[in-house]
Amino acid sequence: MRDKKDLLEMTFEELTEALTALGFPAYRSKQVYQWLYSGQLDFNGMSNLPKDMRSKLTDEFIAGGLKIAEKLISKIDGTRKYLFELKDGNTIESVLMKYHYGYSVCLSTQVGCRMGCAFCASASLGMVRNLTVGELLAQILTISHDIGERISHLVLMGIGEPFDNYNNVIEFMRRINREDTLNISFRKMTVSTCGIVPRILEFAREGIPVNLSVSLHAPNNEVRQKTMPVAKKWPFDELLAACKEYTEITSRRITYEYSMIENVNDSIEFAEILAKKLKGTLCHVNLIPVNTVEGIGFGKSSKARVEAFKNVLERYGIAVTVRRELGSDIMAACGQLRRKNISESGKV
Repeated sequence: MRDKKDLLEMTFEELTEALTALGFPAYRSKQVYQWLYSGQLDFNGMSNLPKDMRSKLTDEFIAGGLKIAEKLISKIDGTRKYLFELKDGNTIESVLMKYHYGYSVCLSTQVGCRMGCAFCASASLGMVRNLTVGELLAQILTISHDIGERISHLVLMGIGEPFDNYNNVIEFMRRINREDTLNISFRKMTVSTCGIVPRILEFAREGIPVNLSVSLHAPNNEVRQKTMPVAKKWPFDELLAACKEYTEITSRRITYEYSMIENVNDSIEFAEILAKKLKGTLCHVNLIPVNTVEGIGFGKSSKARVEAFKNVLERYGIAVTVRRELGSDIMAACGQLRRKNISESGKV
């Protein structure tokens, strides 16, 4: 059985070329393009196209090739977690969050992850493959169509390491920034990395004002290596040097994500070490009480220890917040996403 081409992989020009090659008039390409970026990924739902064209599109193409296999809605805060089945049978998870400023989605960039962070559910099942541009687009378009609302903010913090799928991630962000697609501002996008130093420096020169978030989770390399294998290849000080160069090139602040793990990285001593290393740099620290992941065994820091850690950083003049936990009752919080049936990972 031949693989169908994915229309979401194509630019408008490429889509036009593909459709005119099948004998359709050029104006139909604009109609199809508009349907796709309205979130209508089922060709049969493109009501202003002739029936024979819809049938031909179904025979020849796909649009993202994913479907909602399961959906959970938090009873606490309305957060939604989606289990998507991809065209090859693999699965990923994505999360929709509602804030006072609108809807934000947390998308996956890979099936699995090769980074091996010890406290993250995504890493425990290993790496399968990168997601395509079309599969990245299909996540946000499907979610937007499902809720009937515009998505205004994007975070690439789901399953996978975005900078391990660098080219597709950059193309995806450029695509959804376009006025004729989703018109999402670069400044309302955030991409996260566990610390792939060469990609941080490359990203600094992309010329797109997307927010950068770096998963730090430790005050030095000794502690970082215990939970993040990436620290063996790119040590803590090398990572901080790259981050400093990034801020010098872009004049943009970096957010350092710091998962608070009981008796691992949450001591006052470690807060002092971290504060001294970050003092005077263009940064913001986001403290995340580590979320429960079955079979991993790390404990969440107490509120008192988190607050004490926060106070130390603030005393050194470092901007710091404690991340609000969303979707905890459906295992949709930071570090809890898996490429498995979500009925097995927190259905309520």
